[in-house]
Amino acid sequence: MTIAKGATQRARVAVAMSGGVDSSVAAYLLHRQGYDVVGMSMHLYNLDLPDTTKFDTCCSLEDLDQARRVADDLGFPHFIVDYTVSFEKAVVKPFIASYAAGETPNPCVWCNDRVKFQPLLEHAAKLGCQYLATGHYAKVEHRPDGSVALLRPKDRHKDQTYFLFSLGAEQLRKTLFPLGDLTKDDVRAIALEAGMVNAKKPESQDICFIPDGDVGKFLEAEIADVRPGKIVDTGGNVVGDHPGIHRYTIGQRRGLGIAAPEPLYVSEIRPDRDEVVVGPRDDLRRRGLFVRDVRWVGDRPGGDVDAEVQVRYRSRPAAATIVPHGASAEVRFAPGVSEVVSPGQAVVFYRGDEVLGGGWIERAAHG
Repeated sequence: MTIAKGATQRARVAVAMSGGVDSSVAAYLLHRQGYDVVGMSMHLYNLDLPDTTKFDTCCSLEDLDQARRVADDLGFPHFIVDYTVSFEKAVVKPFIASYAAGETPNPCVWCNDRVKFQPLLEHAAKLGCQYLATGHYAKVEHRPDGSVALLRPKDRHKDQTYFLFSLGAEQLRKTLFPLGDLTKDDVRAIALEAGMVNAKKPESQDICFIPDGDVGKFLEAEIADVRPGKIVDTGGNVVGDHPGIHRYTIGQRRGLGIAAPEPLYVSEIRPDRDEVVVGPRDDLRRRGLFVRDVRWVGDRPGGDVDAEVQVRYRSRPAAATIVPHGASAEVRFAPGVSEVVSPGQAVVFYRGDEVLGGGWIERAAHG
């Protein structure tokens, strides 16, 4: 199995080990191919709850223990790095603020961008490592002209390039994704054959710092001024009440508590008025959007870019033109194309299998 062009065996590589089967197999493959492997696990969040060792999330105490056991079984060193302070500042607090502002944030993208990759690369360098490897399903392509590209993996159902768009060329040159040419079934089979303690471990589902999955309850304990308000239709007519805008996301249908002759969906959230706007499904579609904090894998383009954009992790790429404006951009969908746009979510730019870059949705373009 080819790991990455430009990486020589016997190079020292730090593997970010979450305790899950994917990162464990990534470490196993590199170790088996002769790389000098060092395991690193991140302690991200202190859960102030009873029995906090077992959760259907990543990064629990049980996960850290399983990462250590895999490293011990394979015979390479394992370290735990404490990122609790930076995680709280860069992920948890912005997550709360984003919901309070009527957005729908994506903390996993933030975690990769703000907490994981660059700090781990720097920590790995202190340990004498030339590379950082993770269990993400993605590929890095090293091209003859010296450039690098981030590409979708073989297993499209596990494609995680959406969460990695903010990685720049210099970071990608030092990053290995050993699972890029494997499927999830391949990874499970390798783990079972190797007798790994976590070979049958289920997928992580919930946000790691909200282990019970109740986002609303978590936010209500954290937001100082939860304010109830009105639910209105697109004509401004009051059709119901709500307990707080943090309980709603664009496109939501369930839990509105409104009796109507047709299904209604959340089409807009107005934090300045504490209003949630609902309407029929057709009202959800937008012809464009505005993006903040845009990142490009390679050089910033000098003009408009025709590409495909993905506005949510599981959405299909949509044809669009990207109009850069410095650190921001406007996305104009192709004629006949419209999308459900949620401010706060990541939007990622693709050309075929290649990730061009991306950013965070600031607002939808109306009209």
